[in-house]
Amino acid sequence: MSDAVSALNGAEYKGAVTVTERGLAGMVTVRGDLSSAALAAAIQDVIGTDVPGRRRIEVAGDHAAAWMSPDELLLMMPYAAAPQAAAKIAEALAGEAALVVNVSDARALFRIEGPGVRDVLAKGAPVDLSPGAFGAGEIRRTRIGQVAAAFWLTGADSFDIVCFRSVAEYVFDWLSTGAAEDSLPGWYA
Repeated sequence: MSDAVSALNGAEYKGAVTVTERGLAGMVTVRGDLSSAALAAAIQDVIGTDVPGRRRIEVAGDHAAAWMSPDELLLMMPYAAAPQAAAKIAEALAGEAALVVNVSDARALFRIEGPGVRDVLAKGAPVDLSPGAFGAGEIRRTRIGQVAAAFWLTGADSFDIVCFRSVAEYVFDWLSTGAAEDSLPGWYA
């Protein structure tokens, strides 16, 4: 078996905003009843957070639980921890109608940083990104350009973005083009 590699080997673009492919990241999709006590206990045990509410992300160090839909969470952690996390959560949910899948190798993770990050995303994501409408702890599962993605704030001037690995190059190129020097419209300046 070959060694795991990230989608774009840590590609980086520095423009008005810096775009970085973050490398290998552990990600586990959990589908089921988000109000289940067993699910809540498993998420607390493995990730260290509560089950997030609608359009929310809960972060505990290098672990996070993100709401993706009324019956789906995306759990994030270090890459090496994902197989064991998936197995432990699946075991905790045995007997419930649930699906737990390690999707680490099917996803790519990016970070955009710098003043103007909201302007970059607003160019192609149909989301109100104004500070009063989109703040810390929120996540949006939407699209960037023509592809599915999800993003959340990681700091005052930074967002993390997750997408399917198959479209990682498109997302990187789209973000890099959107972050080009002198291209920001200044909507959120």
